[in-house]
Amino acid sequence: MRGSNFCAPICMPETIQALSSKKDYLDLVQQIQELDYAYYVQAEPKASDREYDRLYKILIQTETDHPDWKVEGSPSERVGGEPLGKFPTIQRNLPMLSLDNTYSKQEVIQFVNRVQKLAPKEKLTWVVEPKVDGVAVSLTYESGRLTLGATRGDGVTGDVITENLKTIRSIPLKLRDRSETSKSGKSAKATAQPDLFSTLDSRTGSTSWPAKLEVRGEVYISRSGFTSLNEKREAAGEAPFANPRNATAGSLKQLDPKLVAQRPLDISLYGLGEVEGIPDDFPKTQSDLLDYLQRLGLKTPRRTWKCASTDELIAAIEELDKIRNDFDFEIDGAVIKLESIPLRERIGYTSKAPRWAMAYKYEAEQGITRLTDISIQVGRTGALTPVAELEPVHLAGTMVRRATLHNEDELRRKDIRIGDLVVVEKAGEIIPVVVQALVDRRTGEEQIFHFPAECPECQGEVKKAQGKDEGDLGVVWRCVNHDCPAKARGRIIHWMSRRAMDIDGGGEVMACQLVEKGWVKDVGDLYELSVEQVASLERMGQKSAENFINGIAASKTRDMWRVLFGLGILHVGAGVAKAIAKKYKTMDDLRVASVEDLNSIRDVGQIIAESVCAWMGEPANQELLERLHRHGINMTSSIYQETSNEELPFAGKTFVLTGTLPTLTRPEATEKIEAVGGKVSSSVSKKTDYVVAGEEAGSKLEKAKKLERPILTEEEFLNLLGGG
Repeated sequence: MRGSNFCAPICMPETIQALSSKKDYLDLVQQIQELDYAYYVQAEPKASDREYDRLYKILIQTETDHPDWKVEGSPSERVGGEPLGKFPTIQRNLPMLSLDNTYSKQEVIQFVNRVQKLAPKEKLTWVVEPKVDGVAVSLTYESGRLTLGATRGDGVTGDVITENLKTIRSIPLKLRDRSETSKSGKSAKATAQPDLFSTLDSRTGSTSWPAKLEVRGEVYISRSGFTSLNEKREAAGEAPFANPRNATAGSLKQLDPKLVAQRPLDISLYGLGEVEGIPDDFPKTQSDLLDYLQRLGLKTPRRTWKCASTDELIAAIEELDKIRNDFDFEIDGAVIKLESIPLRERIGYTSKAPRWAMAYKYEAEQGITRLTDISIQVGRTGALTPVAELEPVHLAGTMVRRATLHNEDELRRKDIRIGDLVVVEKAGEIIPVVVQALVDRRTGEEQIFHFPAECPECQGEVKKAQGKDEGDLGVVWRCVNHDCPAKARGRIIHWMSRRAMDIDGGGEVMACQLVEKGWVKDVGDLYELSVEQVASLERMGQKSAENFINGIAASKTRDMWRVLFGLGILHVGAGVAKAIAKKYKTMDDLRVASVEDLNSIRDVGQIIAESVCAWMGEPANQELLERLHRHGINMTSSIYQETSNEELPFAGKTFVLTGTLPTLTRPEATEKIEAVGGKVSSSVSKKTDYVVAGEEAGSKLEKAKKLERPILTEEEFLNLLGGG
């Protein structure tokens, strides 16, 4: 929910009609701009999803009926324009230089010493920022309007991808007027609407921004967005992306901006390029620059460290390494920058990199081993995925014996063969990846792998599904037999998983045995198992069997959104399931919902809505839901929001969970928070309202103390929610 209290909504009739005056249209444009800024930059929703979507539809209808009213920078530009034939290029006057990098802390110390020699009388201070593993881009604003967006390219020459970048909602098409914002980046007057189209500061008569401002940063796809993107692609029969960075690069290379608009792209901005017409109060330090950019409506790193010595620098690098997996995006290093911008100019640049900055790269876990075979794994949707069978190699604290090869095209592109010595990497991947084959160490006995002509699980027919949009690499072979045992196993594993029904004792081994025995063909069969049956399985004793059956019984109380997610409906991830469960109180309500009703929910597009309705319309699925209901599965949503989000007791409040709580799991605590209108963040900041700390709470607890944020035990947390 976006929850609205910052401005009075424009009066709207029940049906979508164009606005009758240009002034109302301009007010609507401003309102949507503010909603986007709050949602995508500040992560502080200000309107309900339904309200936002209605406003947006009115905008589109008004611009359709009155095309002469449409202003440059309208939010409608984010849906993408016409496809391009090719990308034009840009020649930069101020190159986008790369950074010198190191994997050695000793070299960091040497770097600091070199800079100190160049400024012997200066007391040096530094800023450490997370190094986002994304794609470098530049944005140019002239008189506050976005006029150009480009890739880094070779530093001097880059591709112009302005239309693609406009589809990223965290990138403002028009900078915010700083005269209307406070230091915190919020509106100075709670009820006022900043004039986003003003180019002059009425108090000084000068522009609120430089005449030309080029900002530089990194476009990326978050981990959660990447997971959701690949789930959707696999469900649609398209090849999954190998990693978030590849997905980001492939998205930005699309010639059709409408396709780019469908990708969950985001941005982090941290530096400057060309600047013309610099105002007197232009920032002189990196910390002030980040604050300045944020007040202009630009998204900047949310976590940085200010350091006054090499010891503090090393400590910051080590702290970031410990917490980098807490961020929802890939971080492959730490960027060290001199704090003083004027001092940077004195110290200068080499031909390739600034002398005042360095990137400390975290080691990617790699190893070399022999690929002894390639097997085929058939997933829940029938997708055939090649898997490398390896001689065991130790990586990231575990012994790795298998690694993903993604798909047939990836296998061919890397020319990986059975018998090869291969480089295996485990960096940000749950499953290790084969990076490359060591071609120069081949003996001639290596064998090219050929995909099977039939499903290795059921010997059923397999078909090849081709990616639909240009730039999507790879194809997916898929088993089309609905009764394939591999699909059944996948459905059972998914249902029992922690993010779905969270059944203790469940997992791949258990699912395999249950399907092999013929006892379980769908999730409803789980609730008919007996302790005696389970105890007879291999490596299962009486106590383990009782625990598993108890876990199945406990799953009956899970929230409806988990049931919906656990059913494995195409395109329905955990986030979509939650969004649906906020609108529909019971599964019966959902079963009679129309495509149009579902499509009106934020995060539920046309394809997802059609998929849900199609699934609910299948007689076999209706029977499954009836069986689950008879077995006592909860079909009611605890996060259903009968009232608007702003009326809920903890609307707009941000919680951070850290450590192990005595009785609640993280998902259970999260559900309780979301049910009362709150949200859960992965990091502590000045905007955090409450930190709920359990045993072995680490850096988040220390930061909460440092920022003097309220810290709650589980008991205090439950009392707080109960009181609310």
